[in-house]
Order: sequence, then structure tokens, then C-alpha cells
Amino acid sequence: MVRFFVALLLALTLLPGVALADRILARVSISTQTMKVYHEGRHIYTWPVSTARPGKVTPTGVYAPEFLSRNHRSSRYNNAPMPFAIFYDGHYAIHGTDQIRRLGRPASAGCVRLHPGNAKILFDMVKWEGLENMKVMIAQ
Repeated sequence: MVRFFVALLLALTLLPGVALADRILARVSISTQTMKVYHEGRHIYTWPVSTARPGKVTPTGVYAPEFLSRNHRSSRYNNAPMPFAIFYDGHYAIHGTDQIRRLGRPASAGCVRLHPGNAKILFDMVKWEGLENMKVMIAQ
């Protein structure tokens, strides 16, 4: 009986999509203005970000991404470019920015801004692995 359960556990861990439901985790720290990216539980990147500036809010919590938009433009903020956007809570997204010098300190209207090269890496990872295999975690 023990062999059966060991074999079943081994089979389940080898089936694609079953072993790890959350293959990608993007963990954002508002206090340190950083994002740590994990793939299959292994930390692979730490990037500077910009979250909400004073008077604005980046909501905290755990989110599943809703959709991807490679060349998004903001309908709220003067058609501002939001390349490689991963939307996770209505109009909130992780996306690239052209304001690279502001990364590492609060500067956005609420989204999580990344260097466009890093945003592309994350966007491509999510596109490859699937939206259902990513979680976004934002904490103070």
C-alpha cells in the first residue's frame, strides 16, 4: 500500500500542470520598491519597481493575472505607454515604463512599473507558462 501512494505521488509530480499550479510568482514589496520573481519556487530575479506615489494607492494582496497587453496605452493617463502589461486587478497592472530613473521609489499612479526589459522578460514568462500559472503578491 505504501508503494502505491509513493508511485501515485511520483506520477502526480511528473504530470505537467499538476505539480505546481503557481509556476510564476511576482512578489512586490512596496516598502523596498522591489519585485522578486520566482519560477517553480526558485528565486530568479530581483528588480527595482515604482509603486504608487503619495496620494495614490497600489493595492496589496494576492492576485491572479487577468489579461496580457503587449503594447498597452493608458486610457486614464494621457495615453501613457504601458508596454508588456500584465493586468491583475481591474485597471492595475505590472508594466514597463519609460521613466527608468524613477524606478526604486514611489512614482506611479498605482500600477507596478518595471524597466521595459524586465517587463518583457516577465511578460514572456507568463505568456509561455499561461496566466493560470502566475500569482502576483503585493505587500507593504
